[in-house]
Amino acid sequence: QVHLVESGGGSVQPGGSLRLSCVGSGFPFTLYEMSWYRQAPGKERELVAFIGSPNGNMRYADPVKGRFTISRDNGKKTVYLQMNSLKVEDTAVYYCKARLGAKTPSWGQGTQVTVSS
Repeated sequence: QVHLVESGGGSVQPGGSLRLSCVGSGFPFTLYEMSWYRQAPGKERELVAFIGSPNGNMRYADPVKGRFTISRDNGKKTVYLQMNSLKVEDTAVYYCKARLGAKTPSWGQGTQVTVSS
């Protein structure tokens, strides 16, 4: 069974950085597309970044372009989200998603990122 465990969230000041990690298990990690989503209070969950299988083909939502970087280490079955120059509006719960083709995706539990002065 697919299991995703996220870590790395926390509280930072505007302009600060965080690196989120998501470790997968129970599935052939290398074959799966991986992505990061976020959901702020009162808002819908939105795609933040995407990375293809087995690697590459990275895509980013406009608000994070130039600031966030998604990467993966298939040997460690881990996908990362490096977040730099954080803004208050980046505050949200960040979720890791794993997807194989059109099958129902799997989600992590989420990790809180809070950016405040």
